[in-house]
Amino acid sequence: MLAKILIIRFSSIGDIVLTTPVIRCIKKQMEDVEVHFLTKEAFRPIISANPYIDKVITYQNKISDVINQLTLTDYTYVVDLHNNLRSTYVKARLRSFSFTVNKINFRKWLAVNLKVNKLPNKHVVDRYMETVRPLGVYNDFIGLDYHIPDHDQVDFSLIPSSHRKNFVAIVIGGTYFTKRLPTNQLIKLCKAIKKPMFLLGGEGDKFVADQIKKEVGERAYNGVGIFSINESASVVQRAEIVVTHDTGLMHIASAFKKRIFSIWGNTIPEFGMYPYMSDQNSKIYEVKGLKCRPCSKLGYSKCPKSHFNCMNQIDMLEIAEEINSID
Repeated sequence: MLAKILIIRFSSIGDIVLTTPVIRCIKKQMEDVEVHFLTKEAFRPIISANPYIDKVITYQNKISDVINQLTLTDYTYVVDLHNNLRSTYVKARLRSFSFTVNKINFRKWLAVNLKVNKLPNKHVVDRYMETVRPLGVYNDFIGLDYHIPDHDQVDFSLIPSSHRKNFVAIVIGGTYFTKRLPTNQLIKLCKAIKKPMFLLGGEGDKFVADQIKKEVGERAYNGVGIFSINESASVVQRAEIVVTHDTGLMHIASAFKKRIFSIWGNTIPEFGMYPYMSDQNSKIYEVKGLKCRPCSKLGYSKCPKSHFNCMNQIDMLEIAEEINSID
């Protein structure tokens, strides 16, 4: 008998990429199964080419816009990897047997507000996989998936020959200010890196990218605000090294098993969102021992303490020297 499974993860880019082992393992390990995925329309490109998903269902503004469509399908199971009010509403309307991820919110609250670390030594992918263990589905430890449609592959014949291979992808963006290096730190880093660099980020990062380009010159190719997320992913796929904040492209780089130098500000890797099964030589850069860190499980538009020591005290020259030492 065909089992139909609805997997829910509304956002963000990184979180959706982190669900891909669950999607793959369900599809490959369960017999006669059809996998549907529910997310926001803005994130459709992230999973549109995933071969393990039979149907992508999206909504534009409100989940109620698609609830009638969802109720037309008799889902055998719902796998809730978001666990919020919207996903609870979906489960209540579908009345299917459901499995819901433990978001360990109380433990995160303790870490943020009381600086008491009761966080499990476990990646969020492993918590996602625990959610579907009752279905007889287990982690295959292949890692994350990211599938880029052919039409979203960057044509590197149009890129300067100096930046077609052996370059460093520098992801300058991030959802929150406190998860991004200050501009002066980014400039210091990029000026010290001797290898060709490919700057990546969203539309809102263009001003910072232009400043970096002005200071660094031809060693930096500025792709910020030019490429879509899938096109940026294709650049990451070609990169030798990826330097990134805690962003969606960090997780995409993990899917491609890249050597990642991840830089952490107000959030901490112990929340379980560090690069998953990336190249074994990947490194994490953070300022340990700050009394104010972590100050949020997500981020802020400015440093609550005004000093921004979690980013300002990271040694950019140390990171650059490590990159320059790689043959």
